[in-house]
Amino acid sequence: MRHCQLRGPDNTPQRARFPVIDAHNHLWSAWDRIDDVVATMDATGVVAYCDLTADINVRFANGGNVVAPGDFLVFLDKASRPHPGKFYAFTTAGMMRPPSEPLYANSSRFVEQTLETLRAHHALGALGLKLGKEFGMIYRNTAGNLINCDDPVFQPIWAEAARLGMPVLIHEADPIAFFDAMTDENEQLAVLKEFPAWSFVDRSRYPTFEELQTRYWNLAASNPATTFLYPHLANWPENLDFLSERLANHPNVCMDFSARCDEIGRQPYRARAWIIQWQDRIFFGTDMPATVEMYRFHFRFLETFDEYFLPPFVDGTFGRHRWCVYGLGLPDSVLQKIYYRNILRILPSLKNRVQIDLC
Repeated sequence: MRHCQLRGPDNTPQRARFPVIDAHNHLWSAWDRIDDVVATMDATGVVAYCDLTADINVRFANGGNVVAPGDFLVFLDKASRPHPGKFYAFTTAGMMRPPSEPLYANSSRFVEQTLETLRAHHALGALGLKLGKEFGMIYRNTAGNLINCDDPVFQPIWAEAARLGMPVLIHEADPIAFFDAMTDENEQLAVLKEFPAWSFVDRSRYPTFEELQTRYWNLAASNPATTFLYPHLANWPENLDFLSERLANHPNVCMDFSARCDEIGRQPYRARAWIIQWQDRIFFGTDMPATVEMYRFHFRFLETFDEYFLPPFVDGTFGRHRWCVYGLGLPDSVLQKIYYRNILRILPSLKNRVQIDLC
């Protein structure tokens, strides 16, 4: 990108205006850095942090994400117990595995095992169920058939999650440009060059973006008693009108905007109005390694009207970007809902865990 000569005020908050719960993040089993995460939270006003993948190990590698087995008990020993009130977790309940392996041979047995693990992790304190993009886009059974997220075979899992009061956070699809060819015209080309495993243009291997969206919303419609959390603005922040229509028709869905500030920050007028319209259905998350600079960017983005400033890259680092963003200057009442009130409503038991002075 060419050097920009624009000069303007920098009103970056050192701390968030209100208490913040980062409801979409991952500790990535980096237990040797857990004290650094806590120090970052304390410095910026983040009172609680959700490890969505507490029972698996995830890392950047091989041009994408690598998933390996983990242990929910390790999260409790390394994060939750040593730092009371700071960390809570979701479980994948065995539904996220290395995508190079078949997810299951027998669907009924897989569902039974998932239900057993879900109940066990709920008893240990897991507050929700997390599924990654692989579920519905990459995972196959031993026969080689793609596993679709809205397959009725999984309905006992969604029903049990509802019974246990555990919302289901499911990442379906990815940015729409990841489904286009890697040419100079692709607005995500810089990301795809660094993470080529995130290119899903091969129609012989992957469904279309539109098919994934259809199945995504079929899932919510078919399970109205289950609360679904659709991260990254359901992976279509470029189409806020579509999201409005879906939110209006699916009252059991809430969203976060984690790792999508770029997409909404280039349309600040519409995005601000849209967030205010849907202020009760949106919660805060970053999906980026915890750093002071990363969190302060989010506070500047949400709280100020600063213009044309740099967002972090997809890995949370600064210095690489596709375009600049504009602050949304959200009203205090909306900030409170996004920062902490909405997630406390979605996860009512969290109120008893988080050390927070409610505003």
